[in-house]
Amino acid sequence: MQKEIVLKRIIAKRTLREFWKKHADAEQYLKTWYETAKNSNWTSPNDVKKTYANASILKNERVIFNIKGNSYRLIVKFNYLRQWGFIRFIGTHAEYDKIDADTI
Repeated sequence: MQKEIVLKRIIAKRTLREFWKKHADAEQYLKTWYETAKNSNWTSPNDVKKTYANASILKNERVIFNIKGNSYRLIVKFNYLRQWGFIRFIGTHAEYDKIDADTI
C-alpha cells in the first residue's frame, strides 16, 4: 500500500494573515485555500490543476491561484518532492501587474 503524502508545510501562513488584515474580503478565501493546500497530495502541477482548474502553472514550480473570483492573485512555489509550498506573493491585480511572477 502506497503511503499518502500531504503537503506538510506552507511557508509562510503569516503572509496570508497579514494580507487578509488589510483585505478582509479575502480572509475566508485564503483560509480555505490554505486548508485545501495543506491537506492535499499534490505531487505535480497536474495534481494542483485537478483541485484548482483555474490555477496557472508557471516555470520554476510556481503556481498562480485566483483568489476571491480573481480579485486577488496568490503565487506559490512548490517543492513537490518535499511537499512544501512557499508563498511568494499575494496581492491585487494591480500589484500583480507590477511583478514578474516567474522570479518573485
